[in-house]
Formats: sequence, structure tokens, C-alpha cells
Amino acid sequence: MIRDTRFWLLMAVFQVLFGLAVFAITRDFYTQRPAKVSAHPTTITSPGSVWPQGVTESDITRLAPGVFGESLAQDPAELSRQADRFFSEGQYQLAANAYERLLTFDPGNAEIYNNLGLTLHYLGRSDEALRRLNEGIAVNAGNQRIWLTLGFVNSQVGNVEQARKALTTATETGSDDSIRQSAMRMLEALP
Repeated sequence: MIRDTRFWLLMAVFQVLFGLAVFAITRDFYTQRPAKVSAHPTTITSPGSVWPQGVTESDITRLAPGVFGESLAQDPAELSRQADRFFSEGQYQLAANAYERLLTFDPGNAEIYNNLGLTLHYLGRSDEALRRLNEGIAVNAGNQRIWLTLGFVNSQVGNVEQARKALTTATETGSDDSIRQSAMRMLEALP
């Protein structure tokens, strides 16, 4: 065993400095990550083809996307997962394309219109986003989330009165209290 006092003193200083460096790097990593906005998961149910031993098409697509991706992109459930993943990764053009394709499978799903509208807004195509959101409301005016998104996009482009109307409807429609609270906060922030 080493009995040199200077060695142990240097070892203690090294341990403290190393610990502080790890702490600083870890803290920096978590404080500089921007918050991610995620699309509401689209609910499309499709059983997909079942491969031997319970392997599904989505499993195969994840294992070999370059080989099977094109032929299996007809599975709406997998396409929905891809669209949501693209959105959460900030790949808005790919997400918009996927949401557009999802509409061909289920044109009566207001959640798809909602996600497409929000995605188009993030792409800077707010006029098209508003059009798609209004199409979704025409499909299902009782969808609380699409009213919230319509209010958000309208507020971002300066349509204060339309935003107020949509957000008020979001507070009065549906039963999701978190959406209602978000709509109320946005209403309070309007000029």
C-alpha cells in the first residue's frame, strides 16, 4: 500500500475534479436539449400480415427497412408509427408525406388531419395547415384536440379572433381536461 501523503492528496484532488467534470458535462447535456413537441399519436388499427411464429410486418420493416420498407408501407399502423416518429425527430416533410398517405387509408380520422395540420404549420405552410385543420373539423367537429391545434395555428399567424373562437370551442368540447387547460392558457395569452 502506498503511504505517501502527497500521492493520496493528489488522488483526492483528481477525484474531486473528475467528479465535477462529469457533473458539468451531464448538466450541460440535459440543460441544452430543446423541448420536443410531439404529434398526438394517430389511432389506426390494422392487424397487418402475420409472418411465421407471430412476427408481424412492422417487425420485419424495423429489421430491414431498406429491403421490405417499400412493400410494407401499405400497413396503416406502421405508417402511423413512422409518421409520428418523423414528427418527433423534426423531419416534418417526411411526416407530412406520411400523414397525407394515412388520409388515403382513413379520410374520416380527425386525428390525422390534426397531425398533418400541425406538421404543415411547422413546415411554414400555415395556410395549408389551416385548410387541413378545417377539413378535419368538417369530418369530426367534436374532436377537442383539433380545435386546440386550430386555435394555436391561428394565433401563430395573427388571426386572433379565429384563434379565440377555436380555443373557446376547445374548452367547451370533449372531456380531456389537459387539452381544456392548454386551451385556457392560450386564450389568456391572446391579446
